[in-house]
Order: sequence, then C-alpha cells, then structure tokens
Amino acid sequence: MNRRARRFLMAATAVALSAALAGPAVAAPPADGHDATRQAMRAAVADGVPGVTVRVQRGHGAWAATAGVGDLRTGKPRSTRDHYRVASISKTFVATVVLQLEAEGRLSLDDTVDKWLPGVVRGNGHDGREITLRQLLNHTSGIFDYLGDAGFQRTYMTADGFMKHRFDEAEPEELLAFALANEPYFAPGSSFEYSNTNYLLAARVIEKATGNDYGDEIDRRIIAPLHLTSTSVPTTRVTLPRPSSRAYSKLAETDTGPTYDVTELNARLAYGSGQMVSGSADLNRFYSALLRGRLLPPEQLKKMKTTVPSSRETSRYGLGLVDRKLSCGVHVWGHDGGISGSNSDAVTTEDGRHTLAVNFNSDWSGSTEAIIEAEFCGT
Repeated sequence: MNRRARRFLMAATAVALSAALAGPAVAAPPADGHDATRQAMRAAVADGVPGVTVRVQRGHGAWAATAGVGDLRTGKPRSTRDHYRVASISKTFVATVVLQLEAEGRLSLDDTVDKWLPGVVRGNGHDGREITLRQLLNHTSGIFDYLGDAGFQRTYMTADGFMKHRFDEAEPEELLAFALANEPYFAPGSSFEYSNTNYLLAARVIEKATGNDYGDEIDRRIIAPLHLTSTSVPTTRVTLPRPSSRAYSKLAETDTGPTYDVTELNARLAYGSGQMVSGSADLNRFYSALLRGRLLPPEQLKKMKTTVPSSRETSRYGLGLVDRKLSCGVHVWGHDGGISGSNSDAVTTEDGRHTLAVNFNSDWSGSTEAIIEAEFCGT
C-alpha cells in the first residue's frame, strides 16, 4: 500500500474515532479478562499489520476478536472465522503422525533417514545414514534449510521471483536439491538449527511408511477425528477457502517499500514443512486435544515434549512442538508459522485448557508473541 493510501486510511480512522468520541456515552467493554489482548492486537495494527484475528478458548468458554482490515482496497474487516495459511504450524501435525506410526510399531524414532529414504540425503557432507528420524523432528539433524539457499531465495522469495513462480508445483526432490547444494550446519545431534528440510523429509518418511500422501494421513488421523472443518493440506489449490482475508507481503527483508497482494500462491512448495491451511478455532481444538493426550499415547506424547535448547532463550524445541516460558513464568506449548502474506501462532497451556490462535494477514511487522504475552500474562 502506498503512502497516499496509508494517509487516507489513517485519516478515515481518525474521523471515525472522533465521531465515536463525540457521540453519546456507551457502556464500557465487559471485564472479560482479554483487555490486554485487545490492546496488543491494536498495537500490532499500529505497527503496520493490516489485520489481526484471534480466538481464545478457556475451558468451555471461547472469546474471539479482530482488529484492522482483511482487505486494504475495500476496508473489509477480518473475520474470526478466517481461513489462513498456517505455515510451520504444519510441523506439529506432521510430527504427530510420525509419532502415531511409532506407537503402531511401524517405525522407530531411532531409525535412520536412510532406512526409509535410501540414498536420498547425500551430498556436501550430508549423510542420511547418520541422521535419525528424531533428529529430523527436533531440528538437530544439521541438514541445511532449503529456504536459506541463495538460489531458492532468488527464485521464490524476491518480488520478481515470487511473481514469476508463485504457482510453481516443484517436487520435494527439487526442494531437497537446494538444501543439499550446501554444507550441513553441524554433525547430526551436536547442536540445534531450525531447518524446513527436516520436515520435507519427515513427510516423505510418512509416505514411505504408509504408502499414502502425507496429507491424506494427516486428514485421516487428525483432521477427520477432531472434526477440524477449516483445516486442510491443499495440493495445488492456490486460493484460500471462504471466509478468508487478503494476504500481504513486502517480498523483501525490510518493512518499507511497496506492499504486494500475495493471497494466491501454491503452498505445495512448503510441503511437510508448512503447507497447511486452517483457522483459529481448529488450531485451538488441535493443540488442546494433543496436549490432553487425545492424539498420542502417553509414551509418545512424552517424547514429543522432550525438548532441546533452541535458538530462542525463552523456548525449547521438542518434536514439532515448542515449549515457551513467558515473562510471568507460564509455560505454553505450540508452534508459530510464517509464509508469504501470513504470520500465525498457536499455543496452549500444558493441561490444554487455555489456548490461543492468532493470525496476521501480513509478514513484515507486528508481534504474535506480544499477543500471547498479553493473553497469558495480562501485560
């Protein structure tokens, strides 16, 4: 959005606010315990996020709200029922299926990648014979992240590259080739480095172990049993189900410059690392069910919650599941995810009784972490 449009929207907002202040007195908003969350949502919009949608579940009670707009051209607000691309939140779904397969005796976390994908992980020091499935799921494999490859970034992440290739249907092996063109970060098991390549491979392992597309397994094992009616693993669909908002990106590493509408894209490029679409109510239901033990036996859930130090001081990474310690000492479990035009976060307390899911329809500003802090710590 250009500066002129921004000035117009800011002026319109100011006029509306002035009118509201000049009007008759109205009752104060209910003291429902979400005032800090509302403030954090408004702060994200003030920071440049076009629109925010949040849903919270506390026990049997739900609260949902939006801020900002879902369409910069028309000013249409966001919906609390919006579908959006959840990106790396997909990793929790993939890890859950792998752990279900382990519980069924169909694979072991100690299996090597090479056992399931013989000869696939080779090159520039990568060796699938030395990497276990557990190391894929907790990002201690050392495998290079294909998103970090300079060639991948030129092709898919610059403005010119994105506009030319946004509908590409690259195969996972093509994406893996970007990763293997680089050296590994470290020897397997010796450190932590977040790598989307790990979950591309984990999805392939699911397919080898079951004979089915990994998305079909997620649908059969998680989406259908939990009745997640807004959740899907799209194959080549480039649009979002309704209701949904427009998605915006700068297609650059800065928060300045032109704003692009990137709503239509083929998320198959993210594959098992971030291909899914969902909504806030579904994400709350999923993470609550997961932490309550509805999707995994106790042994596998314990493994999923066994964490290693991550790149963030306040969080530790399990098997597709992040343990975050908030400023007030509360621990929440979940995952975040970012893809062109979408920034999402979903967390729950360990007992699964207090959950939150949030989405920004942009990718360059705002803090989902601040909204989580506001909801769980009241600051």
